[in-house]
Amino acid sequence: MKSLKFFLQYLFSPRKIGAVLPSSNYLAEKMIQTVDFQTAKYIVEYGSGTGVFTDKIIKSRKSNTVVMLIETNEGFYKLLKEKYKNEEKLIIINGSAENIDKYAKEYGIPYIDYVISGLPFASLPKSVSNIILYKTKKLLNNKGKFITFQYTLLKKALINKFFKKIDVKHEYRNLPPAFVLSCQN
Repeated sequence: MKSLKFFLQYLFSPRKIGAVLPSSNYLAEKMIQTVDFQTAKYIVEYGSGTGVFTDKIIKSRKSNTVVMLIETNEGFYKLLKEKYKNEEKLIIINGSAENIDKYAKEYGIPYIDYVISGLPFASLPKSVSNIILYKTKKLLNNKGKFITFQYTLLKKALINKFFKKIDVKHEYRNLPPAFVLSCQN
């Protein structure tokens, strides 16, 4: 059922959704692999979709860790609100990652330890990507990481303008196969 909802959302907004199917469990595992859940106080997820990565984050986080989900698609936003209605220390926003600085200020988040991103940078306008990457870098703490996946490495050079250290791993067990980029200052 989730896959059908995802596919329908893709049909209506292919540039915003970026994929025909939700990410695989394998990709989700690889996305959170380098997150230190024992020390993380603030985790933000961009483009939460149906919650594939969110499920892993919530299961792994400590009870006092604040998690913020940012989702532009109203259908996915409503799905996330219902799915996680009983979770504490979880903020779900129907908005754009371009405004992460405003959301962090509004909810009293002084810095971010990890950003897990499902955003399709390959299909976002370059100006939007630049704003998101700039604000993300600015809000990450010194040891913070920006973790994203992409289906190609076409946007690696753009991301590299904001993050000097990028570790790339490939996940073949996803449709389509994806690259996971773990980025630090």
